[in-house]
Amino acid sequence: MKDHSEFRHRQITVDGVDIHAVEAGTPSSPHTLLFLHGWPEDASEFQAVQALAAREARTVAIDLPGIGGSTTALPSGVKSAIAPHVIGVIKTLSLKNVTLVGHDAGGMVAYACLRCFPEHLRGVAILSTVIPGLPPWDDVIRNPHVFHFSFHAVPHLPELLVRDRQGPYFDYFFQAIAARPEAITPAARQRYAAAYASPGALKAGFDWYRAFPKDAEENRNHKTKIDVPLLYLRGDKEGGEMQKYLDGFRAAGITRLSGALIPSSGHFTPEEQPEAVWQALRAFLNA
Repeated sequence: MKDHSEFRHRQITVDGVDIHAVEAGTPSSPHTLLFLHGWPEDASEFQAVQALAAREARTVAIDLPGIGGSTTALPSGVKSAIAPHVIGVIKTLSLKNVTLVGHDAGGMVAYACLRCFPEHLRGVAILSTVIPGLPPWDDVIRNPHVFHFSFHAVPHLPELLVRDRQGPYFDYFFQAIAARPEAITPAARQRYAAAYASPGALKAGFDWYRAFPKDAEENRNHKTKIDVPLLYLRGDKEGGEMQKYLDGFRAAGITRLSGALIPSSGHFTPEEQPEAVWQALRAFLNA
C-alpha cells in the first residue's frame, strides 16, 4: 500500500512567480488542504500536520513568494497582492474542494483570499494570528510586548541588523511565544534560518509587516458578508481573549464561524500540537 504521507516537492510558476510546493496525500481525496506558513517559518512548519492529514486528504504546503524555495519576491507585502498567487496555485495544481489553512502571516493572506476570492474556497482555517483592521487589532498593536510589528516595519533597518543573524533572532521568538519551544526542533530552526538567508527573503518577510496599514485599511473597508465557513484556532497559552477575535470576524461579515483553543500550545500551534490542530481541521472538514 502506498504511503500517502510521503512528501513530494515541486516547483510551479504562477503568473511569473516561482512557487515551491510540498504535496502529500492522494489527489483522489474529496478534501484538499492548502497550507500557508507564517513568519519566521516556511512550508515545512506544517509537515507534521500534513503527515497526519495525508491519509484522508490531499495536502499542499507552499513557501510564500520570496521565502525559501519560492524565490520570486513580490513588490510589496500587501496581503491582497499575495492572494492572487495563492489562488493561482489552486488553479495550476487543479486543486478541488480547497480548505485554506494559514498560520500567523499566512493566516492574514488566507483572510485576504477569503475576502477577494471566496468562490475558489470550500473553507478557511486561520491559526494564531490577528487580522489587520479587525478587532482586536488596535489592542494588539498597542501592546508593548508586540514590539516587532513596529520594528519590522521600519525601512531597511531590520534587514541591516538581522541579516546573517536571523537564526538567533528567530530563536528569540520561538523561546518567547511558544509554550513548548522544544517543539520547534534544531533542524527546523536551521531550515527557517536558511529560508530567510538571502537579502530578498528577509525583505519579503519584513514587507509583510510594512504592509499592515494598507492591509488594515482594505479589511476595514470590506463590508460584504461571506458565507464560506471559517475556523479560527488559537493556542490556549497564547494570551488574548478568544471571544474578541471571534467578534471581530463576525463584525467583518463572516456568517459561518467557529473557533477552538488548542490545548497546551503557544503561538506556534502547527508544531507545538500538530495532532490537536489536525483533529480540529478534520472536524471542520467533516462538518
